Amino acid sequence: MVGSKKGRSLATSLFLLFVLVACKPDDVWQQPGKADAIFAPPAHFPVTYYDFSRNPVTAPGFELGRRLFYDPILSRDSSISCASCHRQEFAFSDGGKAVSHGIGGRAGTRNSPGLFNLAWSRSFMWDGGVNHLEVFPLAPITEAAEMDETLAKVMDKLRKHPVYPGLFEAAFGPGELTDQRFLFALAQFQNMLVSANSPYDRFLQGKEALPAAAMNGLAIFRSHCSGCHSDVLFTDHSFRDNGMDSLFADAGRGRITQLGTDTGRFKVPSLRNVALTAPYMHDGRFVDLSTALEHYRTGLSHSASMDALLHNAPPLSATDIIQLQVFLEQLTDHSFINNPLYKNPF
Repeated sequence: MVGSKKGRSLATSLFLLFVLVACKPDDVWQQPGKADAIFAPPAHFPVTYYDFSRNPVTAPGFELGRRLFYDPILSRDSSISCASCHRQEFAFSDGGKAVSHGIGGRAGTRNSPGLFNLAWSRSFMWDGGVNHLEVFPLAPITEAAEMDETLAKVMDKLRKHPVYPGLFEAAFGPGELTDQRFLFALAQFQNMLVSANSPYDRFLQGKEALPAAAMNGLAIFRSHCSGCHSDVLFTDHSFRDNGMDSLFADAGRGRITQLGTDTGRFKVPSLRNVALTAPYMHDGRFVDLSTALEHYRTGLSHSASMDALLHNAPPLSATDIIQLQVFLEQLTDHSFINNPLYKNPF
């Protein structure tokens, strides 16, 4: 077990790391004031949806969550970690893979989306089947095509581990290593995955100009895309049918609500870092960004549930698509994908 003196030393060193990284210009959103209140939202972002009063981010809690995120001990055969499908260099998506891959190479049915700005999210998974960040990890842990493990066995492994009991005590104080503390730690790490320093963010703050083509793309975006991908999170958190299919192999939101009107509707993803997160859509069918954008120009499949915004949308030209892509590339946050705070601690 890690003694209290060692725990305080760990917390102090991690807090100093937060402060040092926070002082860098490309991490201006982080303004930690004290070790028990590290999280601070970017000034140009709305109020978070997550209630931090229940689980404030602390340095040792964050570090424990980061270790758990990268540790394959969470899977049945210790071969797959959360980071296996959510890699930092791809904005914590599974860059290049259409669908997630779990233990033994098992293929899932949906694309692994990027993980960032989760403190503002009201639901998780493409169908919104998880409604709270703290229980979000249970879906991949228990899914047979991903980690194929039970929460009870995960907890047993962590309690018997030579290091984890001490890390939990440093993060949460004396007491049992509970599943709530486990989920709290993962939530602390995930809540700190804030992406808010793209060229577009600096443009909004008056710190940087965008190229002319990107400005043209921004105008096109606001007239064609912002109804679903609203500023500044670039999602309205709704579920919509974006004209992917007329018949649905995956019912999407309808699987959760059992409403026919929700069949074929999926969560609107954030477009932040979208240039890094190919392939696209819930099943990863579009291999690159230009193909995904071309879908909205020539590839819509009409169905009863297709979103009303698409029915009478003004047509996009080939030039519009090019300029839209230039703008979307301004949403790449290089400081986020290179932030040492998020890297594998092992």
